[in-house]
Amino acid sequence: MISKNEIKYIQSLYHKKNRDIENTFIAEGAKIVDEILQQSYHVKKIFATEGWSNADLKQTAFAQIAEHELQKISQLQTPNHVLALVEKKKLPESPDLNNKLTLVLDGIQDPGNLGTIIRIADWFNITQIVAAPDTVDVYNSKVIQSTMASFMRVNVWYKDLPGFLAGCKLPVYGAMLDGENVYSKKIKEGLLVIGNESKGIRTEIQSFIQHKLTIPKIGAAESLNAAVATGIILSHIL
Repeated sequence: MISKNEIKYIQSLYHKKNRDIENTFIAEGAKIVDEILQQSYHVKKIFATEGWSNADLKQTAFAQIAEHELQKISQLQTPNHVLALVEKKKLPESPDLNNKLTLVLDGIQDPGNLGTIIRIADWFNITQIVAAPDTVDVYNSKVIQSTMASFMRVNVWYKDLPGFLAGCKLPVYGAMLDGENVYSKKIKEGLLVIGNESKGIRTEIQSFIQHKLTIPKIGAAESLNAAVATGIILSHIL
C-alpha cells in the first residue's frame, strides 16, 4: 500500500529542483534496482509489486504495492515491477584528469542522448564526464533508465566549461566538422568535447580546443546524433 503523500512526494522527484533539495533520485526496473542494491548507494525506500524480490534488501525500507499503484508513480509506459528512492552519490569537488580520457559535454539536452553517452563511456571504460550546467541532469529518470545502470560507474560533474577548460593543462580535443580524420588518431590522455545535438560546440568553448577531430562523411547526411558520434570517435581514438 502506498499513501497519497508518498505518491505526491515521488512525483515531485521527477523535477530537478526537488531532486536537488531532497538529494534523492528515482530508479526504476528490476535490472537497475538490483544493481543499485549491490553497490554502495543508500536506498531510502523501495516500492515493488508481488512479482519482484531481492535477497539484498537487508535493512532497506520496503513496501509491496499493486500494479495500479506502481503506474501512479512510474514514468514508464509499462512499469517494471519496482521503483526505488535512492540518495545521490557524493562526488569529489572536481575530477582527476590525469592519465585518462575525460568526456566534456557542451549542452547535451536530450535525456536519451545523455543516457546513451554514459552507457558508451562505460563500454569504453571512461569513468568521468564533465558537463555544462545546461546539460540535462544525470539524475533525470529518463537518463537513469537509458544508461542501463552505467550511471553507477561513470561520474558526472557539472561545471562552467570556460572556467574549467581554462585551468586544464591537458590536451583538449573537440568533435567538429573541419577537424582531423579521427581514424588516424590514438589518444590516451586529455579531454574530448562533444557539442550540443543541433548547435555543436559553442564558440566560447571552441577557443579552448587544441585538436579538432572529425568523422569523415561518405554519404549525404548533414550531421550525426551526438551519442552516435561519441561512440564512433571513442571506438577509433582508444
